[in-house]
Amino acid sequence: MTAAEHLAGDDAALAGSERREVGSSARSLLLTILGEFVRPRGAAVWTATLVSSLGVLGIEEKAARQAIARSAAHGVLESEKSGRRVSWHITQPGTRLLSEGARRIYGFLTDAPPWDGEWLVLSVGIPETQRRLRHRLRTRLTWLGMGSPSPGIWILPDVSKVGEVATIIDDLGLEGRAFAWTGKLASVGKTESLIGDAWNLGEVEERYAEFLTTFGKLRATTPVEAFQAQVRLVHAWRRFPFLDPGLPRELLDHDWPGPEAAALFHRRHDEWHGGAQRYWTELEVLSSS
Repeated sequence: MTAAEHLAGDDAALAGSERREVGSSARSLLLTILGEFVRPRGAAVWTATLVSSLGVLGIEEKAARQAIARSAAHGVLESEKSGRRVSWHITQPGTRLLSEGARRIYGFLTDAPPWDGEWLVLSVGIPETQRRLRHRLRTRLTWLGMGSPSPGIWILPDVSKVGEVATIIDDLGLEGRAFAWTGKLASVGKTESLIGDAWNLGEVEERYAEFLTTFGKLRATTPVEAFQAQVRLVHAWRRFPFLDPGLPRELLDHDWPGPEAAALFHRRHDEWHGGAQRYWTELEVLSSS
């Protein structure tokens, strides 16, 4: 399984039917910290810095160290010893993974050009017995925004992603089982029913309401509070590209809360960014002494 699939799998777990709280996964929080504070600086980070930063977010030391070890096992981090101390740097695959995550997180719902009416449709058959392969396919196609209105059929109102779909099919060795085509819907059946079968938009809307309520009220006045708030903000927002297919306005029958939530995300991120970065620098200095 690729590093990208591990990250998508973490987001899938956050977005799944169990509706677990965002803060429940130490490794998922660690990935958010790596993406926000370590990758942009391009430098190694001490174990103590990572453990301390997770501790501020309520993660116990044992769970924090396990999260670091798991990230290393999955090829995201690589260690380097300096005497008795250990530092970590993000690997090249990890950098690509986190860069792609950042692109999705910060670009999501920021640009919505008029829809051309074209759909991308994928047909791929995998036997029930190959559950692991079915899960990998579902994870990656869902991360791409695709929905499945019926078994073996995936749809997306964005034909520009046909290349990404082809890459997924090739990566999973499904070339002989998959077919894709693009075009407009014929006047058979109701588009509303198709969308309702492919995506659970009601649950997504509830999640947006929770996000707007939580981060609309949250305030941070100190660097440590800004750090906590920013990590939780990004951590909560990063699941929406997995949950929300980003359907064109033309396919939504009411005022969709996504753009309002995106505006709040960017406003709060800008508000807390400076303080959060100052606190991270303080953690690095303390860990180096």
